[in-house]
This record gives sequence, structure tokens and C-alpha cells, in this order.
Amino acid sequence: MTKVFANRIEAGRLLAEHLAARNWPGRCVVLALPRGGVPIGAIVARALGAPLDLLLVRKIGAPGQPELAVAAVVDGTPPQLVVDETLCAALGVDRHYIDARMAEELREIERRRRTYLRGRAPLDITGATAIVVDDGIATGTTVRAALRALRQRNPQRLVLAVPVAPEDTLEALQGEVDDVVCLQTPWPFHAIGQFYRDFHQVGDDEVLAELDSLASAAPAAPQVTARRS
Repeated sequence: MTKVFANRIEAGRLLAEHLAARNWPGRCVVLALPRGGVPIGAIVARALGAPLDLLLVRKIGAPGQPELAVAAVVDGTPPQLVVDETLCAALGVDRHYIDARMAEELREIERRRRTYLRGRAPLDITGATAIVVDDGIATGTTVRAALRALRQRNPQRLVLAVPVAPEDTLEALQGEVDDVVCLQTPWPFHAIGQFYRDFHQVGDDEVLAELDSLASAAPAAPQVTARRS
């Protein structure tokens, strides 16, 4: 039976329970996709006693359908761009459109970097278990870009963790990660929001509050490494 989460807090707690029951190698770093993934990532980070960082990635929506990702771009030098060539061909989306929108989204990424990170450099994930968290996945284009960019930062293990996603999308992402933790893969799947009673748009203030709360908390407890599912 498909579960509808009350909100991101409930989804985050359930996801954190599943992740804490696993025996992850080495140190863990949680990376959340803002903005919707941040409340969930913060809960996961607390449960694992791990630091939280942000993974700044933006989808490029189809003309007239901004929620339908035809490409995605991740912050970096150079930026990592992933294009859904099949969808672009079906919709008649050309590279000129992608490049123009990419420039806009990179400006938004820069704004978010200034607003959220306030000059802090990305956490070093070399040799770590990097756990990428979002509130759900639909087509997978955005998270694919994020995962490819992270892989270049040399984590020991790359994990994708979400409360809900379509099964075929997860299968298509298997080659990008070492492990997937997903609470449910319902069908039919129309949008992430159909599996939340409260799926409000997370604002900058909520993101900053979560980051400030983690930064001001007492030193993290030792990470969970001995528990097994």
C-alpha cells in the first residue's frame, strides 16, 4: 500500500531510520538538494551524526512546462550539464534553448551559494560515504547531474536516498551510484507532491534555519557504523 507522508519531516524521519540501520563504510557526509531536500537532509544528518552540505543543482525545464526537466546543471568548475536527449528530441528542444536557460540557472546557483553557504567551501567528500538526499525523484535528470558531479569529487561510496521515486527512474540511475535507499516506488507516479499531504515550497528562510540549527548544535554523536539491517 502506498504511503502518503504527512510532510517532509515525517518522510525524513522514516528515511533516517532506514539509513541509520545500515553499516556505511568510513565517515559519512550528507548532501541535500535545495530547497526541498534540505529539511529531510537535516534529519538524516542528525540521525547519522554526519555533517550536512548542499548540492547546488538546477533543472532546466521544457518550454511551457517548467517542472518537466529536459536538462540539469550542477555548480562546479566547469559546471556539470546533463541533457535528456530523448526528451529534447521529442519536444523539439535545441541546444540554443538549453544554453540560454543554463546561463539563467547558473545565476540562480550563484545566488543560492551566496545566500546559503555565505562563503563556506564545499565539504571534502574524498574517501567518504556521500549520501545524496532529496524529497523525491520524478524523471531523474536533475539528480543524475548531481550524482555525476559528485562522483568527480572521489567519494569512497555514493548513495542516493529518497522517500519516493518511480521504479524505472531508480533503475535508470543505478549506474550512477553504489547504493540506493528508497522507501517506496509507487505506481502510477505523476508527481512527487502526490505522496505528501503537505508539500509546500521550501523557502530560503527554511533552508537557512536548518543550516543554522545544525551549525549551532552540540558536537555530533559518533556516527552509526555498527548497526545492521
